[in-house]
Amino acid sequence: MPTLHVCPLSRLPETVAATGASHVLTLINVGTPLERPAVIEAENHAIIGVSDIATARDGHVLPAEDHVARVLDFVQAWPREKPLVVHCYAGISRSTAAAFIAACALAPERDEAAIADALRAASPSATPNPLFVAIADRMLGREGRMVAAVARIGRGADAFEGTPFSLTLA
Repeated sequence: MPTLHVCPLSRLPETVAATGASHVLTLINVGTPLERPAVIEAENHAIIGVSDIATARDGHVLPAEDHVARVLDFVQAWPREKPLVVHCYAGISRSTAAAFIAACALAPERDEAAIADALRAASPSATPNPLFVAIADRMLGREGRMVAAVARIGRGADAFEGTPFSLTLA
């Protein structure tokens, strides 16, 4: 069964090694130093330079449709034979939004609330970026159900960084 693994940047190498992942999706501020794990081929690593914000702020990159389209294109091209690791700086907001979006896109028959509940059960600190989710909701034609599901699980527990977790697609 295909699995998504989510982690903070500080735990990327160990998460890739522990899971045997073949693909990595990085959502990180432009200019943040980043080293791709050696076992991940360059073509299997997508880097999306975007800030963890939901409203415009000087000096930051606001999530936009292009960013979500790149997430969707990457996860839909992932062959799902080995796990995919999704990470951001803290493993709390951008990466959990991308994992939620991926789960909704790759399992279109699955209920958004069930996916959000699985996300919350797997990660008490998960707080998916609401703008990322809203854009994906529109793009996937989910008619506000993704936004409502994430709003229902609410803000996660306060944490400096999230603990790595997995989310299955079925």
